[in-house]
Amino acid sequence: MMLPITAYGHPVLKKKGEEIDKNYPELDKLIEDMFETMYESNGVGLAAPQINRSIRLFIVDASPFAEEYPEAQDFKKVFINAQLVREEGDEWEFEEGCLSVPGINEYVSRKPVIYLSYYDENFEFHEEEKFDGIKARIIQHEYDHTDGILFVDRLPAFKKLLLKRKLSDISVGKHGAKYKMIYPKKRVKK
Repeated sequence: MMLPITAYGHPVLKKKGEEIDKNYPELDKLIEDMFETMYESNGVGLAAPQINRSIRLFIVDASPFAEEYPEAQDFKKVFINAQLVREEGDEWEFEEGCLSVPGINEYVSRKPVIYLSYYDENFEFHEEEKFDGIKARIIQHEYDHTDGILFVDRLPAFKKLLLKRKLSDISVGKHGAKYKMIYPKKRVKK
């Protein structure tokens, strides 16, 4: 089932997600719906906060990058309760976008190598697994969501200032996304 995506400005996107256990209600169905939502929205990753769930769960499928980055071929994974153990290397810039921030793509600097501990969809534990290159990039972006961080939060202050109007428009539904979104609650003027 296609799930609506939370838009920039929604409070769930700023919250740190809670850990879950293998008894989380309908976890298999949620993961299946997240993959369907990600594919229908043309994404390469999706975190639970983006579908209005404040939990530490995200999925990735780097296959769309396979032509330029062969290591991305068939890289499809589920990450539950992930913890970033460490990062290595010199930061590199890459243009990122986000389903919660449609129509905005900006260059973000991140480390090229990460080590992550996490549970997979079968609740098997993976300790300090190494990821690099484009795989690390996608994971870092989605991991940030589970910590309440958006890629635009990583931009220099001046760049964020230049994007302020576009971000405000996204939060009220003025954007070109072709998928259903959930917008922040309207503020009551006093």
